[in-house]
Amino acid sequence: MVVGTAGAVSGHQQQKQAAGQQQAAAAAQNQAELDSIHAQQAAQAQQAQIDAQVQAALAAQAAQQAAAAPAAAAAPAVDVTAELQKLAALKEQGLIDDAEFSAMKAKVLGI
Repeated sequence: MVVGTAGAVSGHQQQKQAAGQQQAAAAAQNQAELDSIHAQQAAQAQQAQIDAQVQAALAAQAAQQAAAAPAAAAAPAVDVTAELQKLAALKEQGLIDDAEFSAMKAKVLGI
């Protein structure tokens, strides 16, 4: 009878150890999953911060372009007709030849 009791106790202890090992493995797996979730959340937070910085930079760039646009519009407009008349007069006076006239005309016309 002692042998049967010892075998039963030994079997019970092995079952308890196996259950403890299973619990430890499950706890380790749960911890690994939590660590993974925390890492994902940290990466998402970092990406959100980068996105916010990009948006701020784009907004600043748009503001600079908007501020520069009126300055460019305020530049005096070239009177194309008057420039072409001056070039024609220079050509008639013989101060520039046909090639120079054509080049200057293209420049005035933005061609």
